[in-house]
Amino acid sequence: MRLLCSVLTFLLWITTTSNILAQQDSSRTAKPTAADSQLVITTSVLRETDSLMKADSMEKRALMEEITALKAGNDARRQELMKRLSAIEQADSLKKVLQIQRIQQLKAISTGIPVKPFEDTLFYVYNKIGPLLPSERAANIEQKIQRLGDDPLFVVDSIKMVPNENNLDVTYGEMILFTITNDDALWLEQDKTQVAKHYISLIDTAIAKYKDENSWKSLFIRVALLLLILAVFAAIVYIINRLFRRIRLRILQKKERYFQGMKVKGYSVLNPEKQLRVTFNILRVVRIVVILVVLYITLPAVFSIFPWTKGIADALITWTLSPLKAMIMGVVAYLPKLLTILVIYIMTRYLVKLVNYLSREVATGNLVIRGFYADWAQPTASGIKFLLYAFMFVVIFPYLPGSDSKIFQGVSVFLGILFSLGSSSAISNIIAGFVITYMRPFKIGDKIKLGDISGEVIEKTLLVTRLRTVHNEEITVPNASILNGHTINYSTSSLELGLILHTTVTIGYDVPWPKVHELLIAAARQTAGISGDRQPFVLQTSLDDFAVAYEINAYTNHPESMGQIYSDLHQHIQDEFNKAGVEIMSPHYYAHRDGNRSTIPSDHLPKDYEAPSFGIKMKGKE
Repeated sequence: MRLLCSVLTFLLWITTTSNILAQQDSSRTAKPTAADSQLVITTSVLRETDSLMKADSMEKRALMEEITALKAGNDARRQELMKRLSAIEQADSLKKVLQIQRIQQLKAISTGIPVKPFEDTLFYVYNKIGPLLPSERAANIEQKIQRLGDDPLFVVDSIKMVPNENNLDVTYGEMILFTITNDDALWLEQDKTQVAKHYISLIDTAIAKYKDENSWKSLFIRVALLLLILAVFAAIVYIINRLFRRIRLRILQKKERYFQGMKVKGYSVLNPEKQLRVTFNILRVVRIVVILVVLYITLPAVFSIFPWTKGIADALITWTLSPLKAMIMGVVAYLPKLLTILVIYIMTRYLVKLVNYLSREVATGNLVIRGFYADWAQPTASGIKFLLYAFMFVVIFPYLPGSDSKIFQGVSVFLGILFSLGSSSAISNIIAGFVITYMRPFKIGDKIKLGDISGEVIEKTLLVTRLRTVHNEEITVPNASILNGHTINYSTSSLELGLILHTTVTIGYDVPWPKVHELLIAAARQTAGISGDRQPFVLQTSLDDFAVAYEINAYTNHPESMGQIYSDLHQHIQDEFNKAGVEIMSPHYYAHRDGNRSTIPSDHLPKDYEAPSFGIKMKGKE
């Protein structure tokens, strides 16, 4: 009840305010508009045409008088005058047709100023009188008709038509309501009296309707209708609330049946409690939207009850229907472009499927293209698909809604600048990824070294390459860094030529080099992973100050086990040299030592081995 009272008070305030504003608006003097200037020009054109017709009419009348004044027997003169009269009549009828056509054309481009004292348009004013423009005439006529509508003693029979020189005044008592001029009659293609009678009839009907709508009986009926509409609205809102409350209770009773949670690939997106809460929130939003829709439908009906609020009802309906109409017309007008976009997308989609099919065939070896490697298939397919989608977007862009607007173009340029500035490193990595793909410096599973990083290639993408080291460390290297540096591939020629593993030891000059060669080769042959098909060999890489550097080189077909092979090789070198009693010299360990123990482990030394003692010489004194 409190809600109904508040709504009723609000509506009465709106109606009162609208009525006051309408009266103030109607009492305002109309300002000159562009329509005034256009009407003045078109009226002058019609007036020139009418003046020509009047001149022809005067000439026709003079010819008729002259023909009547001719005496009998002057047939030649009579025939000449009759021919001239016939020519004028023909020209006059043609001018009348042209004048009617001209009036219709001018009416199409020149709308008159409406006279609408009670919101409904009664008639239009097309001409000015003296200094008064058409808009000023219309404003004056509206004020006077409103004054008659507010006059409780108004009698329609008191409206009279009074001739005034070439015009016809329509008066009510001492007040001149409006004046019908020759120009007005010319615009309407009627006689001045006919125009005046028609206008008086329209005014009589409008005032009667206005008085009927503003009578106490009509007001009480309208208030009762307003209360009825509000009661119906309240009942509908009550029913909607009850309906949604029952739906809520029904859901609570059956929640174990309807709500069992939501999972996507094993991940619990919503548990039953959250799912129930989301459902209740959706119901609440739907209930509010339904009530607002009912309210929006009710408001035009409420505002249309009172005459002075009909404009608000029309505005509400216009606000609703105009966007809907614009949307529907926009969708209908956009259908050809939408179909074009669909055709372009479908063609691109099938081209992408064809590229995927060909790449799979090449990658699996079913399709062999000379000079094209199988590992190129997937990256090449990705590049072609990117170009296809980019080309599709370029072709579709002009067909997108609003693509020709300045705002859309400005946002597109802004996003393009952001993308170009923020993705320079990413683009360089992508380009490097393509270059590396077609250079083929390595492939998945290869043992490689990138700068100081050694490991097995486990993944190749357009942006990065991932390696796994011997310590199971996964290292991500940007492709641009790979392209700018050097890459060592241990797996490329290991099967055909064999990978050569090498390590260096330093031995003193007192050990013969053939003995050292023999021991190093024996150690290499004992190492697991060293190829038996190719013989190891030794290189003497340098003659240092205290030792000779020997480099053992051995072949292997297992680059993935390099770390373990090197470890076993070093162990066997130690064992062989210790067995042979040959010391592996550390950098500055002298071969001829004085009091220093041998570097050979004790279990490889003779049982009677003793470390040499210090040799001291004493110089005698003179």
